[in-house]
Amino acid sequence: MPHDFAAFDTILAADRFADRHIGPGTAERDAMLRALGDASIEALITRTVPGAILTQNPLDLAPPLTEGEILDDLRIFAAKNQVKRSLIGLGYHGTVTPLVVLRNVLENPGWYTAYTPYQAEIAQGRLEALLNFQTMMAELAGMAIANASLLDEATAAAEGVALAHAVHKGKSTTIAVATDLHPQTRAVIATRAAPLGWTLTDIEPDDIAAIERAAPFALVLQYPGTTGGVRDLTTEITAAHTAGALAIVAADPLSLALLKPPGEMGADIVVGSTQRFGVPMGFGGPHAAYFATRDSLKRHMAGRLVGVSIDAAGAPALRLALQTREQHIRREKATSNICTAQVLLAVIAGFYGVWHGPDGLARIATRIHLAARIVAGAATAAGFTLRHDTFFDTIALETGAQTDALMARALAAGFNLRRIDATTIGITLDEAITHAELKSLTTLFTTGAEALASPLAPLTRRSAFMTAPVFHAHRSEHAMLRYLKRLEDKDIALNRSMIPLGSCTMKLNATAEMIPITWRAFADIHPFAPADQTEGYRALIETLSTDLARITGFAAVSLQPNSGAQGEFAGLLSIRAYHAARGEGARDICLIPSSAHGTNPASATMAGYRVVVIGCDKAGNIDLADLDAKISQHAEHLAALMITYPSTHGVFESTIRTICDRVHAAGGQVYMDGANMNAQVGLTSPAAIGADVCHLNLHKTFCIPHGGGGPGVGPIGVAAHLAPHLPNHPMRDDAGPATGYGPIAAAPFGSASILPIPYAYIRMMGPEGLREATSIAILNANYIAHRLAPHYPILYTGAGGTVAHECIIDCRGFQATTGIQVEDIAKRLQDYGFHAPTMSWPVPGTLMIEPTESESKAEIDRFCDAMISISTEIAAIAAGTMPRDDNPLKNAPHTAAELTATTWSHSYTREQAAFPLPYLTTTKYWPPVKRVDNVYGDRNLVCSCAPMTDYAAAAE
Repeated sequence: MPHDFAAFDTILAADRFADRHIGPGTAERDAMLRALGDASIEALITRTVPGAILTQNPLDLAPPLTEGEILDDLRIFAAKNQVKRSLIGLGYHGTVTPLVVLRNVLENPGWYTAYTPYQAEIAQGRLEALLNFQTMMAELAGMAIANASLLDEATAAAEGVALAHAVHKGKSTTIAVATDLHPQTRAVIATRAAPLGWTLTDIEPDDIAAIERAAPFALVLQYPGTTGGVRDLTTEITAAHTAGALAIVAADPLSLALLKPPGEMGADIVVGSTQRFGVPMGFGGPHAAYFATRDSLKRHMAGRLVGVSIDAAGAPALRLALQTREQHIRREKATSNICTAQVLLAVIAGFYGVWHGPDGLARIATRIHLAARIVAGAATAAGFTLRHDTFFDTIALETGAQTDALMARALAAGFNLRRIDATTIGITLDEAITHAELKSLTTLFTTGAEALASPLAPLTRRSAFMTAPVFHAHRSEHAMLRYLKRLEDKDIALNRSMIPLGSCTMKLNATAEMIPITWRAFADIHPFAPADQTEGYRALIETLSTDLARITGFAAVSLQPNSGAQGEFAGLLSIRAYHAARGEGARDICLIPSSAHGTNPASATMAGYRVVVIGCDKAGNIDLADLDAKISQHAEHLAALMITYPSTHGVFESTIRTICDRVHAAGGQVYMDGANMNAQVGLTSPAAIGADVCHLNLHKTFCIPHGGGGPGVGPIGVAAHLAPHLPNHPMRDDAGPATGYGPIAAAPFGSASILPIPYAYIRMMGPEGLREATSIAILNANYIAHRLAPHYPILYTGAGGTVAHECIIDCRGFQATTGIQVEDIAKRLQDYGFHAPTMSWPVPGTLMIEPTESESKAEIDRFCDAMISISTEIAAIAAGTMPRDDNPLKNAPHTAAELTATTWSHSYTREQAAFPLPYLTTTKYWPPVKRVDNVYGDRNLVCSCAPMTDYAAAAE
């Protein structure tokens, strides 16, 4: 009998999740190794990773779980959370996700596995979804233009402050902040302001004289206020303008369906969270913030912006507009380090608007307002006083000595209310409130009371919004379902083909990892719910933090940063705080290699550092002589070196330990950018290499999906001496050390609702599986380099002649002989059904390819076949058998409309245009537009859907 059980366990153990996650099987691995001339995967790793940092010690992690076991494990965490009806407010609300959107967007890999829409032709679907979002938010706010989302409301407000300072013509360093601003927003602004020498001055509502005395460069207001009060902000905004400041209003977007929008009061910038547009609270995120402004400020606006342009055939096409604003280009001159958005969440919020339309939003807002009036009527009938007579969804009750008893009765009835202070309770109503819940809530006070009359008449909205046809056309579920499908089919995501973007790690987002995020016990938890109701989340966060600390070799981890760029900022602030605590606050020089990601210098500037650039040698490595010279020149002021490892050039630099030692010897700290952590896990670690702090991209290495450009999570790991200097949060004591520098995100634990994804990945892979994944990622990249090397020069290799987990191919030589540029190759790949690799970064005129461990040899070969086929087309141009100005590359991509047109005037056949390789006859992807005209789009900037009036005028 024992032998039977042993056999059973052996068979069970063979069913590894790692074998589902990792693409190449044993035979495929052996074939790739033979091609490379390596006897084993360990031989390749030894040849690739410097021996000084390579470890053979297994990760100190729990053994792997199966997919079924991980779901059971996560159910244990979920069961420790208590789901109450949280009416706490503070920018987080119960909401109802339209089920057609839940199933067909949030749970659909066609949406959540896509990448940022830099290749516009194969991203028309999500670009249209984002254009809907921009249009909705600009019109609700009463502004000229809105971007494609930011990380959260507090971050958006801080970005507004940075914009205000950038355009300020005076010398003010003061930010005037309304006292009824959400506390987490004020705290994030304070964190952003401190390293730049800006100060915050609190201003009471309607205190015009205080605004004048402060002479600020920015005034930040809340609408409605954090305790629910609604007032006309016109006089305060006018006072700000008189003082030379910009007025920034943080506004609840659903309230704007009923209330006069801030833009009509003169606001310069309007920000807020769209969480209540169908995105669950999720213990704080991820949620899409919006940022709307007036037209004259559009070129200073942070974040991405979708604009309307035309394609090569003159047809309308969408694209990311005004990209010269981004930190990738402006680097240390950027006013923001924003590298991503919350695309998936903005898409959901936009579809919420499409589903409900303006009438539906107004109806939902009216119902919520009525519920608040009903509760207010019951409370006042019981003798309680309202702090504000004018309110939308939140009432503040002066409860005096009855505060504790009332809070206890509410909790016993299943409600979390907000304790504003010792004698005041806040109650925020939301879309999800039911008749039974409303009745139960009112009985806390009295029975039979009538609703108060609406106090909003003086501030009622009179302007139209969301007038474009898209917000009126999809009321039935069939219509909405088909609209979602039409948009999805326009795009390339991982459910269609590999996305070989270098430095982006587009690996598998396993279904088992995704399932728990919609469980109610994770989704419906307020970030400021009582700690005893969130013990499951806390246990999950502690366990994941411990796992990440062991993987990185660090002493402590903060999960608060909600993007990689935010992780950079958080880590640099930790270094800054460390130096200040030791009396060395004058250290303000940050060394950054010339090859660094654009967020690095932007983040350093935001953290108050002066950026000094370090050169790279011909092999792509940091120039040690230049490093030594810069260290010597700035030794007394050296704060940090920011470095990516493996380097952004795709190699393991053999001198990395030396580099770290020299920085430490000069009193500096080493910040490691974790963008390439997928080449380290299990083989080495940031701590072993010599780093003091490193941010991780959980949306890369640890399988949170990219979502078309967000969400992301960018936690930081730090050595023990930096642990006292991690971020914390004013709303939750256990969110960080008491000695921390404050929050960098609105929620205490950032985008907590998606943390089950990396937790599940780590637990299902186990220590051996994680090391194996890293090894196969390196194998796949080297196999691609081997196959493509005869056709495209491999720009950089390490000391052993290998690349790390990605490789850079050089396309610059084609320009002189054929006129072909790297963009032509990228667009031609679309005809082959592939998203292009990372284009012209970190080296202009190149493509950086990262296959990850999740792609099979068959898929990698298909990609390589496409690249080789393109090289033969380039060779034909060079040989003169194809014209330089009329060939498949210059005319790429080719649409179905073009291929089926009556006339065909090109020098090559329709078959060569659309079906250059046999596999395309069964798996053809048709780009919906031809090459998009970027210049036209920026010169004729349109960033919203056309309104109904345009269509009516056209009909006339």
